[in-house]
Amino acid sequence: MVREQYTTTTPGTSLERPKNEYIYKIGIYGWRKRCLYLFVLLLLIILVVNFSLTIWILKVMWFSPTGMGHLRVTKEGLRLEGESEFLFPLYAKEIHSRVDSSLLLQSTHNVTVNARNSNGEVTGRLNVGPKMVEFHSQQFQINSKDGKPLFTVDENEVVIGTDKLRVTGPEGALFEHSVETPLVKAEAFKQLRLESPTRSLSMDAPRGINIKAQAGNIEALSQMDIKLHSSDGVLLLDAETVRLPKLPEGARGGSGISQGLYEICVCPDGKLYLSVAGMGSTCQEYSRVCQ
Repeated sequence: MVREQYTTTTPGTSLERPKNEYIYKIGIYGWRKRCLYLFVLLLLIILVVNFSLTIWILKVMWFSPTGMGHLRVTKEGLRLEGESEFLFPLYAKEIHSRVDSSLLLQSTHNVTVNARNSNGEVTGRLNVGPKMVEFHSQQFQINSKDGKPLFTVDENEVVIGTDKLRVTGPEGALFEHSVETPLVKAEAFKQLRLESPTRSLSMDAPRGINIKAQAGNIEALSQMDIKLHSSDGVLLLDAETVRLPKLPEGARGGSGISQGLYEICVCPDGKLYLSVAGMGSTCQEYSRVCQ
């Protein structure tokens, strides 16, 4: 910039214009000016490139005012449409599917769901693997729709809350220890079999045991002895005919003592006792055993 001096004169007078003794130059000239313009142009280019990249990222990632891609932000939380893949752990208070579809959790190895307390310690873990489903917790419980416990497992016991437990395996149910139940019943038109292949079978009840077959026979088979014992009461065989088909029979004319045969006698009060078999009946109505 150049500053000039002007002198005003009145009309009719002539004065010589003074010379410009002081001239000041203000601004950027030369190569500095060209570098400044080049720097401003470079900034504009970077700004345009950044703006274009931002628009491209927004378009590729499907950003919108309501979310990103298949992820939507609603008042109830986050809504995810379609299939999604999580590379790191997912923390959520509640996960549920749409009303018209099911919830699918899929993995190439296993699916693990952990529950932690306020200190970050794992209190429950569900691990679904390719060969086994594992659950680690103090208690495992399955409830019905109305909240009734159907199946409960803890360190002390297993509780089945249904009215009927049905075992459909061809080999039945195997119990290594005792079983406590008010009723053991077979399916309709099926046989009920209680078996102990290598040990004894014991049935205990404080007020009695009722064995009933409405349309068939009852068989008790044992390799050794079968004992029916009543500590306080009588043993009642209520039937039209009581048969013992495999009892040995003595030959006529032989001695009962030498043959080792005995006769089962019944007292008037129902007590049974053995008597040495003879040619005829050796039971006595007023035996010492019956008194």
